[in-house]
Amino acid sequence: MSIEFVGMVFPNQWSETRGTRITNKLDLDYLRYHARAHEYAGFNKVLIANSAASPDSMQIAAYLAQHTETLGFMIAHRPGIQTPNLAARSFATLDHLTGGDRIRLHAITGITAEPQEGDFITDKIQRYKRTNEYLEIINKLWQSDEPFNYQGEFFHIENAHIPLKPVHGRIPVSFGGSSDIAYEIAVQQASMYSLWGEPLAGIKEQLDKLKAAAAKFNRAVPEVSLSVRLIIGETEELAWKRAEKILADIQSNPLYQANNPAVPPRPKGTGSLRLLAAAERGDRHDRALWMPTAKAVGAYGDTTALVGTPDTIIESLLDYVDLGVTTFLNRGYDPIYDTVDYGRYIIPAVREEAEKRKKKSA
Repeated sequence: MSIEFVGMVFPNQWSETRGTRITNKLDLDYLRYHARAHEYAGFNKVLIANSAASPDSMQIAAYLAQHTETLGFMIAHRPGIQTPNLAARSFATLDHLTGGDRIRLHAITGITAEPQEGDFITDKIQRYKRTNEYLEIINKLWQSDEPFNYQGEFFHIENAHIPLKPVHGRIPVSFGGSSDIAYEIAVQQASMYSLWGEPLAGIKEQLDKLKAAAAKFNRAVPEVSLSVRLIIGETEELAWKRAEKILADIQSNPLYQANNPAVPPRPKGTGSLRLLAAAERGDRHDRALWMPTAKAVGAYGDTTALVGTPDTIIESLLDYVDLGVTTFLNRGYDPIYDTVDYGRYIIPAVREEAEKRKKKSA
């Protein structure tokens, strides 16, 4: 399998440099245009985010599937907000409507509860355990030909069954987290494990934990996805000048100013704390990993960046490939133009070189 690239689409044009996020408006022209830009650039999929304030990710995927030919959709989905039976049916239905092989369920346990959606479990371990049961039921619903009962700590279901199965038997599931229990759930329930863009040593540490969890449960090690932003320039000087401008724009955005009373403080998960710890050790790591963009936004999500010329970015991504990364989730700070540039300068070259290295090591 060649290296997979995943982009990201929002309901309207937004990035951390462009002010507050608009959650009450769908810009359909922009959605179509950006999805098609990803497809033409050679991305395999786009991630569609999910939150209590955002439009429904499943319906956005269904809409964009009608306006693209081959682009896939990594659909963020929060376990526990709806029943696993409904989720299994919904994903199986969308799988058929899109012809199969175009969707992936991306399970997000979440840093904390979502009371506005009826979710009141605040203990992190309990939340992860619920996710494990949820994904176990969904995977079984996709594969079982007969009704079954399930008695767990969080779910009690009788005669569970969905007649419409996914086109190819099951739908790929991706899962992320940096806690020990997250590795264990990933090897049991997911085919892909998602990490944020840490220094190489931190990624190796997490991959070693993932392999240990796989050995403990006698499961295959999932494929690994890495999320990191890319800031490209024609020269190193221009790339770093652009990076500093992006950082200044983020720092001037009221959304990320610490004393803004309109933005309540958010709890930080283990992944965010790992990024902030790396940032404290230095602004730059390895070839081109830059931490200040993560620090400026509280390290929520994919907020670190690789900075440099296309050649520098390509070699930096390949360093992660050498560790075992098979998928990259890349998005820019200028969404449309960065998507085009990644397809022009980065994606083909990374795939070509990774394939050469694979053949050489075979």
